[in-house]
Amino acid sequence: MDERLDQSELDALWNFDDPIASAERFAQAAAEPDRSEVVRAELETQRARALGLQQRFDEAEALLDSLEPGIGQLGIRIPLERGRLRNSAGRSAEAIPLLEEALANARRDGDVFLAVDAAHMLAIADPERSAEWTRAGLAELENTRDRRTWRWAISLHNNRGWRLFDQGAPASALEEFAKALTVAREDGTDDQLFWAEWTLARCLREVGRTGEALAIQTELARKRPEDPHVQEEVAALTAGTHTIEP
Repeated sequence: MDERLDQSELDALWNFDDPIASAERFAQAAAEPDRSEVVRAELETQRARALGLQQRFDEAEALLDSLEPGIGQLGIRIPLERGRLRNSAGRSAEAIPLLEEALANARRDGDVFLAVDAAHMLAIADPERSAEWTRAGLAELENTRDRRTWRWAISLHNNRGWRLFDQGAPASALEEFAKALTVAREDGTDDQLFWAEWTLARCLREVGRTGEALAIQTELARKRPEDPHVQEEVAALTAGTHTIEP
Protein backbone atom coordinates (compact mmCIF):
# COMPACT_ATOMS: atom_id res chain seq x y z
CA MET A 1 0.00 0.00 0.00
CA ASP A 2 2.14 2.83 -1.34
CA GLU A 3 -0.50 5.53 -1.63
CA ARG A 4 -0.22 8.15 1.05
CA LEU A 5 -0.89 11.80 1.76
CA ASP A 6 1.87 14.18 0.83
CA GLN A 7 3.30 16.13 3.77
CA SER A 8 3.23 19.37 1.78
CA GLU A 9 -0.56 19.09 1.52
CA LEU A 10 -0.82 18.56 5.26
CA ASP A 11 1.32 21.64 5.84
CA ALA A 12 -1.01 23.68 3.63
CA LEU A 13 -4.12 22.46 5.45
CA TRP A 14 -2.75 22.95 8.96
CA ASN A 15 -2.91 26.15 10.98
CA PHE A 16 -1.99 25.21 14.52
CA ASP A 17 -3.10 28.62 15.77
CA ASP A 18 -6.62 27.92 14.46
CA PRO A 19 -7.50 24.27 15.08
CA ILE A 20 -11.21 24.88 14.45
CA ALA A 21 -10.60 26.03 10.88
CA SER A 22 -7.99 23.30 10.44
CA ALA A 23 -10.48 20.61 11.46
CA GLU A 24 -12.99 22.00 8.96
CA ARG A 25 -10.40 21.96 6.16
CA PHE A 26 -9.46 18.36 6.91
CA ALA A 27 -13.12 17.33 6.91
CA GLN A 28 -13.65 19.04 3.56
CA ALA A 29 -10.52 17.49 2.07
CA ALA A 30 -11.54 14.01 3.28
CA ALA A 31 -14.96 14.46 1.65
CA GLU A 32 -13.53 15.15 -1.81
CA PRO A 33 -14.79 12.39 -4.11
CA ASP A 34 -11.48 11.68 -5.83
CA ARG A 35 -9.75 10.70 -2.58
CA SER A 36 -8.80 7.09 -1.99
CA GLU A 37 -9.93 5.46 1.24
CA VAL A 38 -6.36 5.39 2.50
CA VAL A 39 -5.76 9.10 1.96
CA ARG A 40 -9.23 9.94 3.27
CA ALA A 41 -8.46 8.08 6.49
CA GLU A 42 -5.09 9.77 6.80
CA LEU A 43 -6.77 13.17 6.52
CA GLU A 44 -9.16 12.10 9.26
CA THR A 45 -6.25 11.37 11.62
CA GLN A 46 -5.29 15.01 11.25
CA ARG A 47 -8.85 16.13 11.89
CA ALA A 48 -8.65 14.11 15.10
CA ARG A 49 -5.46 15.94 16.00
CA ALA A 50 -7.17 19.28 15.37
CA LEU A 51 -10.08 18.22 17.59
CA GLY A 52 -7.57 17.35 20.29
CA LEU A 53 -6.12 20.86 20.11
CA GLN A 54 -9.65 22.04 20.89
CA GLN A 55 -9.70 19.64 23.87
CA ARG A 56 -12.52 17.68 22.22
CA PHE A 57 -10.77 14.49 23.23
CA ASP A 58 -13.73 12.09 23.21
CA GLU A 59 -14.69 13.11 19.67
CA ALA A 60 -11.11 12.77 18.51
CA GLU A 61 -10.74 9.31 20.04
CA ALA A 62 -14.03 8.19 18.48
CA LEU A 63 -12.87 9.39 15.08
CA LEU A 64 -9.64 7.41 15.39
CA ASP A 65 -11.64 4.37 16.52
CA SER A 66 -13.63 4.60 13.28
CA LEU A 67 -10.42 4.31 11.26
CA GLU A 68 -9.25 1.02 12.77
CA PRO A 69 -7.72 -1.36 11.88
CA GLY A 70 -4.68 0.78 11.20
CA ILE A 71 -2.93 -0.90 8.27
CA GLY A 72 -0.18 0.62 6.16
CA GLN A 73 0.40 4.31 6.83
CA LEU A 74 -2.48 4.30 9.28
CA GLY A 75 -0.53 1.87 11.43
CA ILE A 76 1.74 4.82 12.17
CA ARG A 77 -0.71 7.70 12.09
CA ILE A 78 -3.37 6.24 14.38
CA PRO A 79 -1.16 5.33 17.39
CA LEU A 80 0.81 8.55 16.89
CA GLU A 81 -2.29 10.74 17.02
CA ARG A 82 -3.89 8.67 19.76
CA GLY A 83 -0.71 9.06 21.82
CA ARG A 84 -0.68 12.78 21.16
CA LEU A 85 -4.30 13.01 22.32
CA ARG A 86 -3.64 11.06 25.52
CA ASN A 87 -0.64 13.23 26.35
CA SER A 88 -2.61 16.44 25.75
CA ALA A 89 -5.37 15.09 27.99
CA GLY A 90 -2.86 14.62 30.82
CA ARG A 91 -2.68 10.83 30.41
CA SER A 92 0.99 10.55 29.52
CA ALA A 93 1.37 7.04 30.98
CA GLU A 94 -1.16 5.83 28.39
CA ALA A 95 0.44 7.91 25.66
CA ILE A 96 3.92 6.40 25.94
CA PRO A 97 3.19 2.84 24.66
CA LEU A 98 1.12 4.25 21.80
CA LEU A 99 3.93 6.55 20.75
CA GLU A 100 6.44 3.71 21.06
CA GLU A 101 4.19 1.66 18.75
CA ALA A 102 4.10 4.54 16.25
CA LEU A 103 7.89 4.85 16.38
CA ALA A 104 8.41 1.12 15.85
CA ASN A 105 5.98 1.05 12.92
CA ALA A 106 7.55 4.11 11.32
CA ARG A 107 11.00 2.55 11.60
CA ARG A 108 9.69 -0.68 10.13
CA ASP A 109 8.28 1.20 7.13
CA GLY A 110 11.29 3.51 6.75
CA ASP A 111 9.18 6.62 7.39
CA VAL A 112 11.76 9.01 8.85
CA PHE A 113 9.39 11.97 9.15
CA LEU A 114 6.85 10.15 11.32
CA ALA A 115 9.55 8.29 13.24
CA VAL A 116 11.02 11.62 14.33
CA ASP A 117 7.55 12.97 15.12
CA ALA A 118 6.97 9.97 17.40
CA ALA A 119 10.39 10.34 19.06
CA HIS A 120 9.79 14.05 19.64
CA MET A 121 6.43 13.28 21.25
CA LEU A 122 8.02 10.61 23.44
CA ALA A 123 10.56 13.17 24.67
CA ILE A 124 7.59 15.28 25.80
CA ALA A 125 5.38 12.51 27.21
CA ASP A 126 8.25 10.63 28.90
CA PRO A 127 10.32 13.46 30.40
CA GLU A 128 12.54 11.19 32.50
CA ARG A 129 13.85 9.71 29.25
CA SER A 130 13.76 12.91 27.24
CA ALA A 131 17.50 12.82 26.52
CA GLU A 132 17.21 9.26 25.20
CA TRP A 133 14.22 10.04 22.99
CA THR A 134 15.86 13.22 21.71
CA ARG A 135 18.93 11.22 20.70
CA ALA A 136 16.68 8.68 19.00
CA GLY A 137 14.99 11.39 16.97
CA LEU A 138 18.28 12.98 15.97
CA ALA A 139 19.64 9.57 14.97
CA GLU A 140 16.69 9.12 12.61
CA LEU A 141 17.63 12.41 10.94
CA GLU A 142 21.28 11.56 10.32
CA ASN A 143 20.80 10.31 6.77
CA THR A 144 17.91 12.46 5.59
CA ARG A 145 18.40 15.07 2.91
CA ASP A 146 14.84 16.33 2.98
CA ARG A 147 14.72 19.87 4.40
CA ARG A 148 11.15 19.53 5.68
CA THR A 149 12.11 16.42 7.64
CA TRP A 150 15.37 17.94 8.91
CA ARG A 151 13.41 20.78 10.51
CA TRP A 152 12.40 18.32 13.21
CA ALA A 153 15.88 18.93 14.66
CA ILE A 154 14.69 22.40 15.67
CA SER A 155 11.88 20.96 17.78
CA LEU A 156 14.04 18.19 19.21
CA HIS A 157 16.75 20.56 20.41
CA ASN A 158 14.22 23.16 21.54
CA ASN A 159 12.17 20.72 23.60
CA ARG A 160 15.28 19.22 25.16
CA GLY A 161 16.50 22.72 25.95
CA TRP A 162 13.33 23.63 27.80
CA ARG A 163 13.49 20.39 29.75
CA LEU A 164 17.00 21.31 30.91
CA PHE A 165 15.94 24.88 31.56
CA ASP A 166 13.07 23.73 33.78
CA GLN A 167 15.46 21.41 35.62
CA GLY A 168 17.60 24.41 36.56
CA ALA A 169 20.41 23.77 34.05
CA PRO A 170 20.28 26.89 31.84
CA ALA A 171 23.89 26.54 30.64
CA SER A 172 23.15 23.10 29.20
CA ALA A 173 19.83 24.37 27.87
CA LEU A 174 21.67 27.15 26.08
CA GLU A 175 23.68 24.58 24.12
CA GLU A 176 20.47 22.93 22.91
CA PHE A 177 18.87 26.26 22.00
CA ALA A 178 22.00 27.23 20.05
CA LYS A 179 21.76 23.99 18.06
CA ALA A 180 18.08 24.66 17.36
CA LEU A 181 18.96 28.13 16.09
CA THR A 182 21.67 26.77 13.79
CA VAL A 183 19.16 24.46 12.09
CA ALA A 184 16.52 27.19 11.98
CA ARG A 185 18.93 29.52 10.21
CA GLU A 186 19.76 26.88 7.62
CA ASP A 187 16.41 25.19 6.99
CA GLY A 188 13.70 26.66 9.21
CA THR A 189 10.67 28.75 8.40
CA ASP A 190 10.54 32.44 9.31
CA ASP A 191 8.50 31.61 12.41
CA GLN A 192 10.90 28.89 13.48
CA LEU A 193 13.83 31.25 13.11
CA PHE A 194 12.05 33.99 15.05
CA TRP A 195 11.25 31.73 17.98
CA ALA A 196 14.64 30.05 17.97
CA GLU A 197 16.21 33.48 18.36
CA TRP A 198 13.73 34.47 21.06
CA THR A 199 14.38 31.26 23.01
CA LEU A 200 18.14 31.64 22.81
CA ALA A 201 17.84 35.23 24.06
CA ARG A 202 15.58 34.14 26.91
CA CYS A 203 18.19 31.63 28.03
CA LEU A 204 20.99 34.16 27.63
CA ARG A 205 19.14 36.34 30.13
CA GLU A 206 18.92 33.39 32.49
CA VAL A 207 22.68 32.84 32.44
CA GLY A 208 23.38 36.55 32.93
CA ARG A 209 24.43 37.44 29.39
CA THR A 210 21.92 40.26 29.31
CA GLY A 211 23.67 42.46 26.77
CA GLU A 212 23.55 39.73 24.14
CA ALA A 213 19.98 38.89 25.07
CA LEU A 214 18.86 42.51 24.75
CA ALA A 215 20.52 42.90 21.35
CA ILE A 216 18.57 39.89 20.03
CA GLN A 217 15.27 40.92 21.59
CA THR A 218 15.65 44.47 20.30
CA GLU A 219 16.06 43.17 16.77
CA LEU A 220 13.06 40.87 17.22
CA ALA A 221 11.03 43.83 18.49
CA ARG A 222 11.90 45.68 15.30
CA LYS A 223 10.54 42.78 13.26
CA ARG A 224 7.41 42.19 15.35
CA PRO A 225 6.82 45.23 17.56
CA GLU A 226 3.46 44.01 18.87
CA ASP A 227 4.59 40.58 19.99
CA PRO A 228 3.87 40.33 23.75
CA HIS A 229 6.59 37.77 24.43
CA VAL A 230 9.25 40.03 22.95
CA GLN A 231 7.85 43.04 24.78
CA GLU A 232 7.98 41.11 28.06
CA GLU A 233 11.60 40.15 27.52
CA VAL A 234 12.67 43.67 26.54
CA ALA A 235 10.95 44.97 29.67
CA ALA A 236 12.67 42.37 31.85
CA LEU A 237 16.05 43.18 30.34
CA THR A 238 15.71 46.93 30.71
CA ALA A 239 13.97 47.09 34.08
CA GLY A 240 16.18 48.45 36.83
CA THR A 241 18.87 49.65 34.43
CA HIS A 242 21.00 52.11 36.33
CA THR A 243 23.58 54.68 35.51
CA ILE A 244 26.52 55.22 37.81
CA GLU A 245 25.80 58.19 40.07
CA PRO A 246 28.67 60.65 40.64
